[in-house]
Amino acid sequence: MTYRIFQRGESFSFPNSHAFTTQADSQAKAVIFIGSEAGHAYRKQASGLDLAPFVLIELSNECLGLHIGDDNGPGNVLGFARFRLGSADPTNLVELVRKPWTTDEALAQAKSSLEAAGLVVAVCQDLPGRILNRLLRPYYNAALRRLDDGLASAKDMDATLRMGLGYPEGPIELLNRTGLAEHFEVTQALYEQLGQEAYAPARRARTAWLRQQSEEN
Repeated sequence: MTYRIFQRGESFSFPNSHAFTTQADSQAKAVIFIGSEAGHAYRKQASGLDLAPFVLIELSNECLGLHIGDDNGPGNVLGFARFRLGSADPTNLVELVRKPWTTDEALAQAKSSLEAAGLVVAVCQDLPGRILNRLLRPYYNAALRRLDDGLASAKDMDATLRMGLGYPEGPIELLNRTGLAEHFEVTQALYEQLGQEAYAPARRARTAWLRQQSEEN
């Protein structure tokens, strides 16, 4: 299935050239919106996309419902987010977001197009944080809070989790490498949407974000 791409703003999922973007065809009927303004770009063109085989909108921390509604909407429109931690390179995992009324045909064609470019697709419902952020961010927050509590040094906590659980990299090391400020932005967004204490940003992440804002201003 061929598709055309409209990019509006910087894409978190595809910051660099990738087979998925280079294979786009400007004459195709399926449409993909990528970039930080993808949702806005879709809303401006939505009325002309009813007959598209599928439409994909790149999501950040927001729900797909923000762009197409939560009670009913077009059955050919899905959201997607390629998993990436902060400044690290994006992984090959793409979370494909569907609504209860999403057609099986649109889902299958969108999934096939992503997989044809070498991406691995996990399908999820339209909930804040989707799969990985909902699972991982509380874990990272817990590690940061135990560090603040003085349970152990960052080095010893990371070593314990690597050796005890077989993780390739400890959580503190990983967050410092990929960006504590980005972790704050994600957890703050989830906390505001879900109101669950597990997603409340840890102190160290908030401090890193405030420091970044101060340096940028």
